[in-house]
Amino acid sequence: MVETKKKIAVVGTGVIGASWAAHFLAHGFDVAATDPAEGAEERLRMLVDRFWPALERIGLKEGASRDRLSFHTSLEDAVAGAYLVQENGPERIDIKRALIAEIDAFAPPEALIATSSSGIVISEIQDAAKHPERVLLGHPFNPPHLIPLVEVIGGRLTSEDAIARAMAFYDSVGKKAIHIRKEVKGHVANRLQAALWREAFHLVEEGVVSVSDIDTAIAYGPGLRWALLGPFMNLELSGGAGGIGHMLEHLGPPIESWWKDLGDVSLNPELIGRFAQGVKDELGDRDIVAVQAERDDVLLSLLALKDGASYL
Repeated sequence: MVETKKKIAVVGTGVIGASWAAHFLAHGFDVAATDPAEGAEERLRMLVDRFWPALERIGLKEGASRDRLSFHTSLEDAVAGAYLVQENGPERIDIKRALIAEIDAFAPPEALIATSSSGIVISEIQDAAKHPERVLLGHPFNPPHLIPLVEVIGGRLTSEDAIARAMAFYDSVGKKAIHIRKEVKGHVANRLQAALWREAFHLVEEGVVSVSDIDTAIAYGPGLRWALLGPFMNLELSGGAGGIGHMLEHLGPPIESWWKDLGDVSLNPELIGRFAQGVKDELGDRDIVAVQAERDDVLLSLLALKDGASYL
């Protein structure tokens, strides 16, 4: 059982890596971390301490302790004896390939090597390893210690066994793992976000609506439903007794006409400045750190409610 494997290596300890480290510690693992950046250990321990109260609220697993975190200047020392290596290096193919090759050289033969890359196709980097069959993508949603989603994707050289083991492992540490069966840029969740962002940016660019009103439209409209159920299940509920089939029979033609009318947008300094100013106006006197803290607090309450629900 994967739960008996007690050491996880975290390579790269920026915000994503630190969040992963905190999550694994909260589930009772030894976590060995490494990052070549100056001051990396101090920042990592500071972030883990910052994340810990939320993890205590979620519920620590047996053996959970921040004392089980070790930091290593040597990648070889960090990955020695690890069951899984979670790599979180910069989003550059050349750096990822170098890291994967080094991890593969030093990690135990049975260790899984997972990258947190948010957009790189795994087949573009896994052949840097001598054992590419164990290299896969385990893409979290930020922040990993709070958001359950993990996208698991194998490349053309990844074994089915590695996929199965990764899915089982992430499920065992409280994640909602989905297996993406075909490699696409940006994976799945980010592509869905990008589709929404494109139309949101377009509507602001065209003067249809303000930045603030876009945020209100999502946060107090479909976003509330999407936080509970996905788009297809929401369509099923919207269709009444006839479900999604009835819904699409009646709204399918209008939806298709909306698709054809969706805009395209190219980001440029002037437009980016408009978005930045719009968000600044929306924030007003509110402190962004306080907004983030309150968001996380409400998110934890929502996750607890979802966890206690029978059908969500």
